[in-house]
Amino acid sequence: MESRRGGYSVPAGRPYALSELRGKLGSVGDQIGDLYDGSHPLEYEPIADTLYVAFKTAADLAPVKSYTGCEVHPNGAIDPEAPAGWGRCLLCNDRRRRGERGVPAPAEQRRLGYPVPDPPYTLDVLKAYVQQVNDRAFAVTVSSPGEEFVEIADTLHRAFIVARELSRPRNASGCSEHPGSPIDPTAPPGEGCLFCVGRRRQRQRPPGAPQMLPQVRRGERRTIQRRFERPPGL
Repeated sequence: MESRRGGYSVPAGRPYALSELRGKLGSVGDQIGDLYDGSHPLEYEPIADTLYVAFKTAADLAPVKSYTGCEVHPNGAIDPEAPAGWGRCLLCNDRRRRGERGVPAPAEQRRLGYPVPDPPYTLDVLKAYVQQVNDRAFAVTVSSPGEEFVEIADTLHRAFIVARELSRPRNASGCSEHPGSPIDPTAPPGEGCLFCVGRRRQRQRPPGAPQMLPQVRRGERRTIQRRFERPPGL
């Protein structure tokens, strides 16, 4: 049901969704306040999850995006080489090209609906985006224009991307093959990957040293070479 105030029709569900969005943002603010430069990536995971839920709520508050400006295909692909006077919808432009000669075929292009910020991704950048969202979310009302909710959703998506990247394992070992591996404190600088160190030590073991048996897959039988012949009669 929609309520009317001074001739304005408030979209159904907007008061509840706006209240839910503000509650999620308050939770994110408390979580970010406990972080510091050098916090473990696992500490960013709940923040990324909360920001994504808040982003989905803000996206529901905002009008449906039309990336192409086409009434038939509002969320379709965008034509990167649309001729002058044509629309941005790749599907409609392709149909027009079939009926007209001399128009070059467009290149394939994918477009993400919400903005993605450029690196670097730092805690200060995350705090700045969350602060922008808080300033806007607590200033809007249920009768605010849809463009203001679009800005909130876009900024929340930027904050989510930053938090998601900060939650990824960091390459503390300096190893390109095992970026999230544990570090060997006895290894030289830049060679602290515990997996690579173990591999090098295994290759450099002295002759006659005990060897670790290879792992046997489920359903297979291990073949062991006996050091002594089996006694007769056994």
